[in-house]
Amino acid sequence: MKGTFVFILFLCLIVSFIAFRKDPQLAHDGLVQGLGMLWKLLPILVVAFILAGMMEQILPRDFLARILGRDSGLQGLLLGTLAGAVMPGGPFVLFPIMAVLLKAGAGVGPLVAFLSSWALLGFHRLLIFEAPIMGWKFALCRMAASLIFPVLIGYFAEQTWRLYTRL
Repeated sequence: MKGTFVFILFLCLIVSFIAFRKDPQLAHDGLVQGLGMLWKLLPILVVAFILAGMMEQILPRDFLARILGRDSGLQGLLLGTLAGAVMPGGPFVLFPIMAVLLKAGAGVGPLVAFLSSWALLGFHRLLIFEAPIMGWKFALCRMAASLIFPVLIGYFAEQTWRLYTRL
């Protein structure tokens, strides 16, 4: 976490320096725009982190480990896929929840299936954007072609994680 912060800070300083050298007004406008985005996203972040903290307190670890744990097998992958497909919201909500689930005993495979399903399937996006804009035939074809991938990605992620932890 600390390394990521330092890297992003370093990158921010370099880009700010380049913008300032090009035109000081660009650096000012970039700062104002960035702070504006922070102001819009801050309430979402606060609520998402409170939600994640509350979930960490109420989730029964033994139950979670049984249904989404490292050894939950196909059941965990399918449950992660289903949960990701129906999970609304953006990454500010999703990643804190995933962090809590990982800490509470969920396996890497089911969590990767969850994330992959959220990105690939997203039923809310299908209903709100894809089908109305692209048509139901296209939307259902794309959905059907994508269904297996979160399970496969989760399975391979779990195997990769197990190999990685043995090294």
